[in-house]
Amino acid sequence: MRRSRRWRRAEQSSKEANRRFKGRAGWALSYEVVLTLFILPDHVGSVLTLYDCGRISLYVRKEIMKSVEILLLLLCLKVVCLAAFAAAPTCPADLGSVCSGSDEWEGEFFPSIHKIKYEGPSSKNRLAFKWYNAEEEILGKKMKDWLRFSVAFWHTFRGSGADPFGAPTKFWPWEDGTNSLAMAKRRMRANFEFLEKLGAELWCFHDKDIAPDGKTLEETNANLDEVVTLAKELQGSSKIRLLWGTAQLFLHPRYMHGAATSSEVGVYAYAAAQVKKAMEVTHYLGGENYVFWGGREGYQTLLNTDMERELNHLARFLEAAVAYKKKIGFNGTLLIEPKPQEPTKHQYDWDAATTASFLRKYGLTGEFKLNIECNHATLSGHSCHHELETARINGLLGNIDANTGDPQIGWDTDQFLTDIGEATLVMLSVVRNGGLAPGGFNFDAKLRRESTDVEDIFIAHISGMDTLARGLRNVAKLIEDGSLAELVRKRYETFDTEIGAQIEAGKADFEFLEKKVLEWGEPKVASGKQELAEMLFQSAL
Repeated sequence: MRRSRRWRRAEQSSKEANRRFKGRAGWALSYEVVLTLFILPDHVGSVLTLYDCGRISLYVRKEIMKSVEILLLLLCLKVVCLAAFAAAPTCPADLGSVCSGSDEWEGEFFPSIHKIKYEGPSSKNRLAFKWYNAEEEILGKKMKDWLRFSVAFWHTFRGSGADPFGAPTKFWPWEDGTNSLAMAKRRMRANFEFLEKLGAELWCFHDKDIAPDGKTLEETNANLDEVVTLAKELQGSSKIRLLWGTAQLFLHPRYMHGAATSSEVGVYAYAAAQVKKAMEVTHYLGGENYVFWGGREGYQTLLNTDMERELNHLARFLEAAVAYKKKIGFNGTLLIEPKPQEPTKHQYDWDAATTASFLRKYGLTGEFKLNIECNHATLSGHSCHHELETARINGLLGNIDANTGDPQIGWDTDQFLTDIGEATLVMLSVVRNGGLAPGGFNFDAKLRRESTDVEDIFIAHISGMDTLARGLRNVAKLIEDGSLAELVRKRYETFDTEIGAQIEAGKADFEFLEKKVLEWGEPKVASGKQELAEMLFQSAL
């Protein structure tokens, strides 16, 4: 039987496809699929062979057969076969999907990673702590009690590596490509195995990151309940507990104008319902705090914004949250996380000082503390140390989102903190504050887009934990040495006099101070010794 060049090319392509895919792991069917769809009227007695879903053979023997009908039949068979291959192992990754899949996973999620141990500064093991020794006592507390490390579920288990210019780069082995309820449970199990192996006893979540949305609020809440029930069970069989929970009030299109500051009353009400549920599950899981991050509580332009009205609405929203917290018996701390902008042009809780002023104006200072994120501090034009000190001296330091940004990039990059000097300054504030409990250090940080190995998740957290542990050790050195504290004391020693004490007590009026100036003459001004202070600080690193 003579065959045309076109036929021979098709036959060769079929053989090549069969060779490439034969036995390939991950295919839904275990047998060969070679589909040749050619109707060639100039070949009497040509044979078309269709190996599909069971090796069926179809012979085309006469040129005058009803070729159009045969073509339609073959195309239909092709569609059926492709549909079989395309069938997802669980429900599709669309919002509100209903799934009956299983969250079962055979073996460990991280089989090649053992529990991370402390091996000391001389260790070359990338999967070991060099500075963080959880049970070691420093300045009267165990390191684990000073640091209270927490893992952020959203970055660690929902971070895909996608950015505005590129598609996701991370495809973890346990992921099946869906946003199903079964997949949510599987992620939760992976989360707890990760925490156990890392040696971190705390975790944090956004409601929408741990459970998929449903088609209605009722379905969404039911999904959340199912995942939270599993989390409660997993907490019960371990030492792991919840540091804080929060509601994601920025991703869904309904929140395009904000949540508590939205111009739409229906959106304000929906946000209230979502926070109500998130606060309930945080309480159910024994959470020690609840966080408010108002990513869209701000404006893009004042031309269409009633700022006063929006700020009043935000205050009413927070007042309602306080009332509900007390109603359900939740004793955790309510935290507000300042950020200047991104995604909005201007966010109302711009920095620690702005947020402290807002809380004072609306009489909420006794009900809230601040969750300071280091990268947000730099976006607002401050250092993380500045924001921590501002919160601390106002009695508002409640928690730290441990991360950093890139000084050459003007947005929120959420990198793991690895700068020893910055970590030492952070720990100076924490030690002065007497610790962070019931808050802690939450790693609101993500792997770089280009870091795609499973072990990178561990390496990043180990590095972040070691960096802060080293900062704590450096603070202990500074306190033991005492030189830096003495430099600061001497700088203000003129206020340790009788006159200085009167000023600080508010008992020295302007007339009294004028008389002293006339008596003393021109004051002497001492050196600030900044370079010496920097030298003393660096010597501890």
